[in-house]
Amino acid sequence: MTEPVRQFPWLPLPANPAHAPWSSAGVTFFKLHLETHLSNLLKFALGMDWLSERFGRVASWAVLLSAGICALNAFIRYGLDWSSNGMLEIQWYMFAWVVMVGSPYVLKVNEHVRVDLIYGKLKGNAPVYVDIFGLIVFLLPIMGYLTWLSFPYFLNTLVSGEMSQNAGGLIRWPATLALPVGFGMVWLQGVAELIKRVAYLQGAYTMDTHYEKPLQ
Repeated sequence: MTEPVRQFPWLPLPANPAHAPWSSAGVTFFKLHLETHLSNLLKFALGMDWLSERFGRVASWAVLLSAGICALNAFIRYGLDWSSNGMLEIQWYMFAWVVMVGSPYVLKVNEHVRVDLIYGKLKGNAPVYVDIFGLIVFLLPIMGYLTWLSFPYFLNTLVSGEMSQNAGGLIRWPATLALPVGFGMVWLQGVAELIKRVAYLQGAYTMDTHYEKPLQ
């Protein structure tokens, strides 16, 4: 008589075979409990995807606004022989927000730049395992640490009302706010990506694992 394949081989078997029905019920309860938690985590991940998409739109509009301000500055400077440090500084304020709040969306759509030596050649679930390793070992700790470092810096510029040292420059905190917001958003999106990949390996979520190198 062949032994049935165990769905969760790491769960201990009962010492008394008469208790097998109870063991089966326990495994079923554990499976349902695990699926419930995974479902709740996926809701968080999908909600984070939605938020990152909205921030991506903010970044897109910031690019357009920054280009318009740049063109206006050039016209005023060379056409009217007048310039403003505030108008110049707002361009890099906008650029800071483009980079920082656009990064979570880039991570979400899997279009971030990788040091791709073997990743593009991997088949099956291997790229997913590489992603999980990178998220746990590199992205989440680093983004969490940078969020922790940048928030006091933002808070200091907000409380002190720090201003640009250039004549007619802008107040600093709107630019420094982009740091903890951006790093924190990338951390949260990283958690969402980790959840989605674990769910994918469990067969509870479908995702496109194809990666195409961005144009350099």
